[in-house]
Amino acid sequence: MSAEELHLLRDIFSRACGFMLREDLKFIAERRLAPRLELLSLRDFTAYARYLRFDARGADELETAIDLLVPHETYFFREPVQLRCFENELMPKILERKERIRSLHVWSAGCSTGEEPYTLSMLLSAMPSFDGWDLDILGTDLSRKALGTARKAEYGPMALRATTPEQQAKYFEKLEGGRVRLLQKYRESVRFGQLNLLDLAAVSVLPRFDVIFCRNVLIYFDQATRRRVVEQFFDRLTDGGHLLLGHSENLLQFSTRFELVQLEGDLVYRRPGP
Repeated sequence: MSAEELHLLRDIFSRACGFMLREDLKFIAERRLAPRLELLSLRDFTAYARYLRFDARGADELETAIDLLVPHETYFFREPVQLRCFENELMPKILERKERIRSLHVWSAGCSTGEEPYTLSMLLSAMPSFDGWDLDILGTDLSRKALGTARKAEYGPMALRATTPEQQAKYFEKLEGGRVRLLQKYRESVRFGQLNLLDLAAVSVLPRFDVIFCRNVLIYFDQATRRRVVEQFFDRLTDGGHLLLGHSENLLQFSTRFELVQLEGDLVYRRPGP
């Protein structure tokens, strides 16, 4: 893959979903996309870029290519310090603020194979204060394949690497080959949908959320795309709602309408309100 071909593909992926095909990903892109060239009988990556742009089947191939390149690394109870802040500091505020309405809406944006929204379901189910509440957890991702795994809720050992034996016994049933399935009671409050975060029209019809998780997603966007996505998150939050990013991400490099909130073990972002 030449530098020019890398730039051609970078432009295509960036326009489609915001994913930045950086220079350091060139080798990975070559290795993962080379079989696609062979399958499609294309001589080089220039021809592949032309196929993605102009062929009638290009949209389907673009979805396949993005799925091959965008990381789907996740697991249950990831970033436990932040989850403790969510459980011990944010949830009491929401309980107080929404006691009369008794509904909670959470969005896991870029949820991959579903471990994050299911983790949130487990945490909320363990809090008696939310008994009888309308709990709605939405997980969205660009990848249909990842969402298919999420809906099945069946996982291997790598997804469980941060769970204790007690948690595994409580939340999962064992399957063959060391795999597990999440119990139905923890799946009932979680729904999934395919969503491109750059699709303003699709994002704008989502309901308002009390909490948005978007962890380890913005790092794959350029700064202009991050700003667009973050502004959409602001618009989709209720007044006083919170945005939680990954530990390697922050909004300090550009101005937003969010307030920065210092919790005991984490920084989160808040839409101003009561």
